[in-house]
This record gives sequence, structure tokens and C-alpha cells, in this order.
Amino acid sequence: MKLLIAPAKKMRVEEDFLPPKTQPALWERSAELLQVLQELSLPELRKVLACSDRLAQEAAENFQRMDLLQGSTPALLAYDGIQYKYMAPGLFTQPQWDYVEEHLRILSGFYGVLRPMDGVRPYRLEMQARLQTPYGRTLYEFWGETLGDTLLQEDQVLVNLASEEYAKAVRPAVQGRARFVRCVFAEEVAPGTLVEKGVYVKMARGEMVRFAAENALQRPEDLCRFDRLGYVFSPERSQGDVYVFCRSHRPGSRKL
Repeated sequence: MKLLIAPAKKMRVEEDFLPPKTQPALWERSAELLQVLQELSLPELRKVLACSDRLAQEAAENFQRMDLLQGSTPALLAYDGIQYKYMAPGLFTQPQWDYVEEHLRILSGFYGVLRPMDGVRPYRLEMQARLQTPYGRTLYEFWGETLGDTLLQEDQVLVNLASEEYAKAVRPAVQGRARFVRCVFAEEVAPGTLVEKGVYVKMARGEMVRFAAENALQRPEDLCRFDRLGYVFSPERSQGDVYVFCRSHRPGSRKL
């Protein structure tokens, strides 16, 4: 079983905690992207990244000085978003690190597929970015079936904890070739009405990874025991490989 998660926009350099063990498996493809990105003007890069001038300048500097084979931070420690804060990999025990190294993969617009201990450098490039390459105008065209094929070389059971932006970079390539389980985190705001809200979904995804690592879960069915942040598995709302986790919205409480 492989748990799939998305990256975070915000990244950090962490050189004093754990050194990387491995290089990204698809670094040669990343090198192709890097060459394209390095050749963009600042206004062109800003348009691709859909960000402010300051962030575009920072991203340009990172790309210009990047050495893909000298990643300084393990991927799982490099991302600093909500999901990663609730996962709290910095607090993992050694057995939990061993677990995520085997069972967790990070999907990335720039690196493709990352293992937790792959060394990475800060970058900014979302999977939905429109970037002209020899393969097409989007990163979905650039990566094609590469991400799915890479994952299938390791496992035939994939659990999607990533956003749709990243899941659709994998799903077409694995449909019919692997089991693809989707976890949905929702709140019942009224009888029969479920709502997903981004920030709480990210929190739940991070907690789900931590739950799996703490309990060394081996099968998707084991994830149904998840009961954190008020979520519980809802068998009546789940169907096949779509696992729905719900929590009730109490009057006067903050909605998801």
C-alpha cells in the first residue's frame, strides 16, 4: 500500500535534523523542466507561477542556482503546509520513519514522485501550472503516464490523500492496473448534506498519514479505523474504494 499526498507551496531548508538518503527517482525529467524554467524571463515565470513579483523573483533565484543532485532537505521535512504540520514528521519515531519511507509518496509538479527521504531543494511549481515544454502546454502533458508507471513499479494498491490537482496526474495511468482508493473528509452540515472545506481536509490528510504510521497500517481497510479531528468512517456513505469520513456539525460550532 502506498499513500499519496500533495506537496505544499511553502518550503523550508532543514539541514540539521536528518540528511537525505536518496535522490529523486525522476531527477532527469526534473532537469528537463529546470532548463525550461531557467530560460523564462521574470514576467514569463510570474505568469506560469501565478504569483507576486516577489515570489517570482525568489523562485527564479532558486531555479537558477539549483543543483538537482545536491538536495539538502529530505522531502517530507521540506514542505511546510497545513497537512505537514498535522502530520508532524519531525516527531516521528524511527519505526514511523521506516513506515513512511516504505508506504508514503509525495506527488510533485517539479520532481514527479518523491520518497520521504529524497533530497530536494526549494522550488515553486504547482501541477496545474501551464508551462510550454516539448511535450505540451501543461505539466500533465509533460509527465504523461510517468508518475503512474513509477508508482506501479512499487505497488498495486494506491491510497489517494492528495488534492484532485495532483490525483489526476496519476489516476488515468493506473485505472484498470491498480487499486486506487480515495479518502473523502466531510462534515454533515445538515441531514444528508456533506461539505468538504480545504483547510480541514488538509488537516485530516496529515492526521491520516500520522495515524497510519503510528499503527503501521498495511491495508486500505485498516484506514477505516481513523477517528481523529472528530472524523469517523461512514460505511453508509462510502462506496467501493471511495472511503468517506464524516463528522457532525453542531449548531454554534465552526463549520468545515
